[in-house]
Amino acid sequence: MTEQYEVLEKANSREVKQKLREKVLRLKKERNAYIVAHNYQNYEVQEVADILGDSLALSKATIGLGFDVIVFCGVDFMAESAKILNPGKKVILPVREADCPMALMVTPERLREKRKQFPDAAVVCYVNSSAAVKAESDIACTSANAVQIVKSLPHKQIIFVPDKNLGHYVRRFCPEKEIILWQGFCTTHIRVTAEDVKQAKAKYPDSAFVAHPECPPDVIDLADHVSSTSGFSSYIARSPANTFIIGTEVGMIFKLKKDHPDKRFIMPTEQFVCQTMKMTTLGWVAHALETLEYEIEVPEPIRKHAEITLRRMMDVSKDHPNAVIASY
Repeated sequence: MTEQYEVLEKANSREVKQKLREKVLRLKKERNAYIVAHNYQNYEVQEVADILGDSLALSKATIGLGFDVIVFCGVDFMAESAKILNPGKKVILPVREADCPMALMVTPERLREKRKQFPDAAVVCYVNSSAAVKAESDIACTSANAVQIVKSLPHKQIIFVPDKNLGHYVRRFCPEKEIILWQGFCTTHIRVTAEDVKQAKAKYPDSAFVAHPECPPDVIDLADHVSSTSGFSSYIARSPANTFIIGTEVGMIFKLKKDHPDKRFIMPTEQFVCQTMKMTTLGWVAHALETLEYEIEVPEPIRKHAEITLRRMMDVSKDHPNAVIASY
């Protein structure tokens, strides 16, 4: 009886998801909406999205499109970036509580205090930060272009917020700069240890380890390749390896399997799950399209300053289109 119940439950679950999927596709047309989903989203959400990618790429992809509504399936700072770059659009975050713990580790008030300590320093903020923090910064960066952005600045001192691990990674390539690290971190990437990776490598000796620069430095030391999530697929495409240990959030596996169905992907730890990314479900996407909740608003003075910070980054990276794709 238990087995029969489980089969029935799975069948019902598939039926419910199919109905929700149909509802989302119908409402998307009715609302003239564009659905964007981050690579770390639930698979069912990725399947209904018009575009998949990293946060800034998704925000940039919406600029100039003829849609009335942008449904941003990600976390709050990503939806804010979309609103900053698309002030005339209605930007919806399906789950109001979907925030980024790392972005919450820096506030504009604390950043202003840090500036007073280092008055000659430039502030480089990772896009994983609030609109208010972006408004207090000189220029933004992504995990793909952080080194390029820091090198582009004439300043010798750089206050790098909020991710200390990405800041450590930048230090490796910018010895001429004094990188002043903020003590923030990604609560997902911090969970992987060097021992996790060593064990995975021992189990799969012919594998290649691809790591996100938000991982701790001793984990980065073990990587065959380090890149933002947008760089994972291109590296895998040119690598002779058949098995890859994936050093980022588990949601990335969905896209990698679609891009490389003949490759094998291994997670070094079961802890690679971003709980707030996983809050968004197909049901919440349907709810967002039906009710237009929750709409993102950024006060205009903050939005204007934050847009300058983002546009400066884009200007530095405009000759290197691949460099501005990844941001998380």
